[in-house]
Amino acid sequence: MPFEIQILLIDDDEDDRDFFQFALEDISTNIGYAGVESGVDAFLYLENNPLPDCIFLDLNMPGMSGRECLAKLKSRTEYHQIPVIIFSTSSDPHDKKETMEMGAVDFITKPSKPSDLVKELTNFISHHFAQKI
Repeated sequence: MPFEIQILLIDDDEDDRDFFQFALEDISTNIGYAGVESGVDAFLYLENNPLPDCIFLDLNMPGMSGRECLAKLKSRTEYHQIPVIIFSTSSDPHDKKETMEMGAVDFITKPSKPSDLVKELTNFISHHFAQKI
């Protein structure tokens, strides 16, 4: 059975990718998840898989930064319509303002507790995808 929602996480930290996946599994079995560790890997994923319903994107990554990845996503016609949510350790209002101006639809500061991440993701998913879950 296909997933109702497909989410892509771009984050260089393997622990954060695992943490995110476990939180999604707590929320619903109708959510598909893929995690990649870089912007370069993200574009390879996007070229070879069905497009996700949304992308969660870390800002601080080696190689292609989150800002560079966001700019590239928003500049490509085949990807610009995919909602991008910044998922970062940053809580800097400047980072939020800048990335929202670049086209991100939301900005979530990574919580330290699993229960807080489940709560953040539940709020986001219920707000944006209530009809699908």
